[in-house]
Amino acid sequence: MDLAAPPSQLPDSLRLRHHLHVGGEWTSPARTDLIDVENPSTGERVGQVPAGTPADVDRAVAAARAAFPAWSAATPAERSAHLDRLHTALTTRADDLARTITVELGAPLKLATRVQVGLPLTVLRDHVALAAQAPVEESIGNSLVVREPIGVVGAITPWNYPLHQVMAKLAPALAAGCTVVLKPSELTPLTAYLLFDAVAEAGLPPGVLNLVPGTGPVVGEALAGHPDVDLVSFTGSTATGARIMRAAADRIARVALELGGKSANVILPDADLATAVKVGVGNALLNSGQTCTAWTRMLVHRDRYDEALHLIATAVAGYRLGDPFDPATRLGPLVSAAQAERVRGHIDRALADGARLVVGGPDAPVPTRGHFVAPTVFADVHPDSALAQEEVFGPVLAVIPFADTDEAVAIANNSKYGLAGAVWSADTDAALAVARRLRTGAVDINGAPFNPLAPFGGYKQSGLGRELGVHGLAEFCELKAIQR
Repeated sequence: MDLAAPPSQLPDSLRLRHHLHVGGEWTSPARTDLIDVENPSTGERVGQVPAGTPADVDRAVAAARAAFPAWSAATPAERSAHLDRLHTALTTRADDLARTITVELGAPLKLATRVQVGLPLTVLRDHVALAAQAPVEESIGNSLVVREPIGVVGAITPWNYPLHQVMAKLAPALAAGCTVVLKPSELTPLTAYLLFDAVAEAGLPPGVLNLVPGTGPVVGEALAGHPDVDLVSFTGSTATGARIMRAAADRIARVALELGGKSANVILPDADLATAVKVGVGNALLNSGQTCTAWTRMLVHRDRYDEALHLIATAVAGYRLGDPFDPATRLGPLVSAAQAERVRGHIDRALADGARLVVGGPDAPVPTRGHFVAPTVFADVHPDSALAQEEVFGPVLAVIPFADTDEAVAIANNSKYGLAGAVWSADTDAALAVARRLRTGAVDINGAPFNPLAPFGGYKQSGLGRELGVHGLAEFCELKAIQR
């Protein structure tokens, strides 16, 4: 199976972006080193961005620090108006944003349009309203308790949702009155350039938002350890999150971390199995499995196990790999050659550990160009095995049988992660009872829709703090008690 190289589809303005955005201006970096941006569907270079340096971070943080007094003192109505103008500027760029994400990430265009762009626009619209609200104040005895913006935020974001993961940090930070320095992933940085074109059009005050692209070991480390950064907000791997905590610990700085996941999809014996499997497979394969909340462990009662495996194989057969600009494509490539090789390694190890291959696997056909991995399902996965314990971050699903509800809960909680999960049952009270027992930050019952105003974050090694809604906004605030 071959894959013809799609047209670039990138706006011409993104082809050569060799500047940073600092203090309200596009400005030259300290050095001329560049990072190539690749189209993972073809392996071809589609753009370049600067490889930022600690000196660039210093300039950006200084600009954010200088902008903080005025921005933090702005009224809720003023900050809301700025965010509203940003929402308008981004909305006019929605098509360009979707095409850019499809090119640099490989997400099918339909997914890029509806989820990768649609969700962050919703999040920003929500924060237009949240920013307009008067700050919450509380009287406790003779104390007035107030919330104040924490200061300068260092936002370090991943490649898998290159606009949403940025917006989940920028929108609440700005709404709270903070200023921000953003380091987007070096694998998908072009989306951030479109965002900052919108920032310039919206007329945000200089220094309120700043952009420094680059690698994690250089720009990320400099931002995480910078003495003038008051909060580091990071989304990515648990290992990198721990490294950021160590960097922030030296100066007792706050961190907000959204990290890995290995979420369980618990299908109780009375569930609508066909629907639970269809939705569960779709969730596990969303964004080619490159989703931290993916339900990558499907737990099925033994009495319905064989029936579920048949339904799973049928569902997976409908996921066509290919050109992400082709409307028939449901799965694009993985983001890089390294990521594809990592996922193949997990597949090989699962086979070596004795898991039973149901569909896909190392010999399944994939396009000859690009970083594709076939959707793969394993049955009879031991709950303690690597496949059941480690985050694969690719289109791989582990199916695990259980004998009763207690065993299902024990298997679901047998993880160092606790980010998301699901429960299916014809008895919603029974499903809710199981959901309450799961040690995870979010649980969906019977396929309930995602709520962008609910707190998002995890237990255990899935992170610290919450994003989205009023709870996410609180992460960017300090509490002050004023005694009267």
